[in-house]
Amino acid sequence: MAKGTVGKVHFFLLFEDEDLVEAIRERAEKNGINAGILLVIGALKDAVLGYYLKGEYTYIRLDEPLEIASCMGNIALDEDGKVIVHAHIVVSNERGEAFGGHLMQNTHVDPAAELVIIEAEGLKLQRAFDAKTKLKLLQLS
Repeated sequence: MAKGTVGKVHFFLLFEDEDLVEAIRERAEKNGINAGILLVIGALKDAVLGYYLKGEYTYIRLDEPLEIASCMGNIALDEDGKVIVHAHIVVSNERGEAFGGHLMQNTHVDPAAELVIIEAEGLKLQRAFDAKTKLKLLQLS
């Protein structure tokens, strides 16, 4: 377990054609956010979702306009001090069909999305590679 306090709450507008993962990472880096909770609402041009099973991700590509029904996750640092965005997302199409999974790169905003990052203060969130799961897991100490 790790404890911190709620710090600043940051609101960002994300723009058409931005890669959602990269946009979140860039906003966090530019604002010195190394630990926090993220929430996103908005719309997408397309999406790539990941499904993790037995040490590997299977990718699901959705090439159609989508609404972000829910997106949440966290921000931490890797072993090299680079910001890592870990988020899960549920999207829906015009028929109301929903798809969910791990938010992957090559998911593009269209026309806009709203990002909220709740900064955690007094807390160092770090991820490190875990050989058993083949994932970068949070190191809580």
